[in-house]
Amino acid sequence: MRIIAGDLRGRRLAAPSDRKTRPMLDRVREALFSILGERVEGAGVLDLFAGTGSLGIEALSRGARGARFLEQGRKPAGLLRKNLSDFGLEERGIVVERDALAPKHWGDGIFDLVFMDPPYPFMADPLRRLAVLKSVGELVRERLADGGVIVLHVPKRSLDEDEFKGLHVDARERVYGTTALWFLESLATDDEGDDGGEAESEAGP
Repeated sequence: MRIIAGDLRGRRLAAPSDRKTRPMLDRVREALFSILGERVEGAGVLDLFAGTGSLGIEALSRGARGARFLEQGRKPAGLLRKNLSDFGLEERGIVVERDALAPKHWGDGIFDLVFMDPPYPFMADPLRRLAVLKSVGELVRERLADGGVIVLHVPKRSLDEDEFKGLHVDARERVYGTTALWFLESLATDDEGDDGGEAESEAGP
């Protein structure tokens, strides 16, 4: 797997040889970042279920200012750290080897861009599926900047738009074969408060 665009374009990502870690297909990743466009530049990123970092590192390559990666698996987390080191990104990325669905591990900042790529079996398990949706709600209410975006990668037909009712987001789905990307954009509010400035300190070490 290679980085698609940006300063690190063409660089190869270290990845596990087994099939336990399921990286996003290149064509889906390319479509994702094409949709995000200029939003990535300068963004504070939270990458949940990060694997070896293909999404967060792609964002850093394209100009995101910092990324906080959560990956509980020891092997992929080790490879993620290696990728950050090999690409000279240690100052812009931090790896947290903890449960991606636990808000206490997200740090205290506000993020402009959140990638959420839970293992596919999660969406077939009612309790884990509920935990994913609960975390989405927590992110929207507490951690997403106005105009920020959550990108949720799940199996096709595992979610529908009604699941996001009650959240202050514009929810849009894009389907690629058997997989779906949900783009959940936080709608601007009139409330005063964080404007995403904390994301820099929380997205990086």
